[in-house]
Amino acid sequence: MPKLPVISAKDLIKILLKIGFTKISQSGSHIKLRRQVGNRTQTVIVPNDKIIKPGTLRNGILKVIDLTVDDLIKLLK
Repeated sequence: MPKLPVISAKDLIKILLKIGFTKISQSGSHIKLRRQVGNRTQTVIVPNDKIIKPGTLRNGILKVIDLTVDDLIKLLK
């Protein structure tokens, strides 16, 4: 399993927009993004931080949208 990259909210949001998410709203320092996948709606909330904490990235974002660390690294390039 590859190591989880250090990523900012700005870069993560660019990646999420690239894979079909749209920005829905922002409340304080949290940005809500959403996409439709088949008959499922995926919603993710990204904290607007310079560096997203590894636990938040892995469990709160990647796991929710079924994106692997490998896929994230490929999208970063």
